[in-house]
Amino acid sequence: MSHRKRSTALALASALAGPAVLLAAPAAHAAVVDVAYACVTPIGDKSAVSPIDIKAVKDSAGYKLTMSFQKGVSSSPVELGKGAMSPSAVIQVAGAEKATVAVTGPPNPEAVPANTPIKITDLSGTYTPKKSGKVTFTAGVLTIKALGTTTTCTPGNGPGPSLELDVTGPGGGAPEAPGAPEAPEALPQTGPTDSALALGTLGATVLLAGAAGVLWLTRRGQRARS
Repeated sequence: MSHRKRSTALALASALAGPAVLLAAPAAHAAVVDVAYACVTPIGDKSAVSPIDIKAVKDSAGYKLTMSFQKGVSSSPVELGKGAMSPSAVIQVAGAEKATVAVTGPPNPEAVPANTPIKITDLSGTYTPKKSGKVTFTAGVLTIKALGTTTTCTPGNGPGPSLELDVTGPGGGAPEAPGAPEAPEALPQTGPTDSALALGTLGATVLLAGAAGVLWLTRRGQRARS
């Protein structure tokens, strides 16, 4: 094959493959966002900035969200032993609908030394859309429970969304209930009652006809004798 023909074939293949690649690409936009947390702790107010990453994976009728912290936020004046700290957070949903998604994560897998920024484990939860359209996911309040205390960290810099996603809610509403069938036109009753009435009427007619015949015969006999 000549160089010119080979180039033409490659260009044609790229043109054909291009739309397929675009169709396969997910309608999502993600960004790592710096979140400035203002934390209220048992030993006073603290602040820390952590880049936040939120990912979504389609899961049945919803999406599994994973919220990742790339830096520690807050610290403890004493060492936190393995498994002593339990984190949770809220992800704010906006756009096609407004909602909140609770995400939780496992306790710290290793001991955290005193006065060291606490590395938050990945937090996950499920978002089930009720409407279809474009929605955004933004880091909300973070809660850290450790050694019987609770630390609450609130984003103080109005962070932008870490993820924008086209979602699909439940399709359509419930089908309309079919109307009650129209009552059929009244039909003459043909049950046993009507049969009895018909037979009774016929019997009465025969009885009257028989009486009339006897009366006619009697009168005829009287005329013949006279």
